[in-house]
Amino acid sequence: MSKARILLIDNEEGLCRMMEAVLSDAGYTVTAHTKPVQAVAGFAAGAFDLVITDIKMPEMDGLEVLQNIRNRDPEIPVIIITAYATVEMSIQALRKGAYDMLTKPFEPDELIYRVKNALQHRDLVDENRELKEELTGKFLFDKIIGTSAALKRLLETVAKVAVRDTAALITGESGTGKELIAQAIHYNSPRRENRFVALNCGALPESILESELFGHRKGAFTGAQESRRGLLESADGGTLFLDEVGNLPLHVQKTLLRFLQEREFMRVGDREPTKVDVRILSATNADLQAAVADGSFREDLYYRLNVINLHLPPLRERSEDIPLLISRFIAEQNEKFDIQIKGLTPEAMAVAQAFNWPGNIRQLRNVIEAAMTLTSDAYIGLPIMGQFIKVAGGPPLLDESDYTSALAHFEVDYLRRLLRKNGGNVEAAAAEAGMNMATIYRKLKKYAISKTSLN
Repeated sequence: MSKARILLIDNEEGLCRMMEAVLSDAGYTVTAHTKPVQAVAGFAAGAFDLVITDIKMPEMDGLEVLQNIRNRDPEIPVIIITAYATVEMSIQALRKGAYDMLTKPFEPDELIYRVKNALQHRDLVDENRELKEELTGKFLFDKIIGTSAALKRLLETVAKVAVRDTAALITGESGTGKELIAQAIHYNSPRRENRFVALNCGALPESILESELFGHRKGAFTGAQESRRGLLESADGGTLFLDEVGNLPLHVQKTLLRFLQEREFMRVGDREPTKVDVRILSATNADLQAAVADGSFREDLYYRLNVINLHLPPLRERSEDIPLLISRFIAEQNEKFDIQIKGLTPEAMAVAQAFNWPGNIRQLRNVIEAAMTLTSDAYIGLPIMGQFIKVAGGPPLLDESDYTSALAHFEVDYLRRLLRKNGGNVEAAAAEAGMNMATIYRKLKKYAISKTSLN
């Protein structure tokens, strides 16, 4: 892996050289400048992975440096160094696009920690962008986030299904994003210029489901004071997505089957058939084969809907996608509420990736939104995340039990697993966790954990 390239700007020569030495010793490639005008003049997009700049400098201050650099490379993280941090200054810097602020004086370990966080954020942004670029030309799945092999295989199949006017059944646990897959199929199909209409078959009473789907004539039943088009007719030329399709009553299943066979249907109370051109996509988190076996779902309709089966893996089977998803959800909330949460601490991220997420992506999104509401720090840590999830096989981090004991329980378990994974190598464990070696050694001593007793 190539070394990260850092542009360092500070007019105080002694401090600039000290930071250059610390960063170089940590393995980074550093280009140091004491004159901000020259540094900015020589900056080009893609030449660096991170910029660190002092805020109070002659000729050009740090905020001007920030603005010039971000104009040329909008995605590069910039860390601002200041000896006079105020709330107003921090807000101004963050609004102009600064990634982080570092207040003098600071220890070398703190500088390295901030740099690692900024570069990890940059890596996530780059990884997500590369995935999107890879998919461009095949399909534009802006809302489908992930790089796991399971997701990539699914999206390759979806790309083929999208261009063919074929019925597809999308299966998977609740919260895995089945409607997003249906939308991706529609918006990358020849029907993209027409409507995508979704109906949750489990959210409507049986008494009105048939009318909602197929429409009705005036006077067809009590309360039908005028004729009304159903969703199937509204989707003419486009796609109708039937979520929780296993909840359709048998008499509605019969009418839907006729449409799939004849491309026509009867409105409730109508005597003449209505013809429409609609592609049907459906989804379920239930076992439709079992429903066929017990007679609650028609076998002929099942095979009509399940021409192509697309199965969404649960989030616990693609845990490597969790950091990308968290990054997206945090960015969405930051933009929505004009806040500047940077991410999760390494310990909180480890817990998030270890959790099995029974509610899948929907649950992850809700937890991140709730955690962002409660946190007052730049990074969401264990005390906040612990209110919503628990360590696998352990008690909730925050409950009626003593919090200090619960946190200690987690740290011991986490350190043992981390060191075991890295063969007892503290340096490798520190790198994986985004922690400095001194912190890990201190915790090993605190909890009397021996590297020779990990098995």
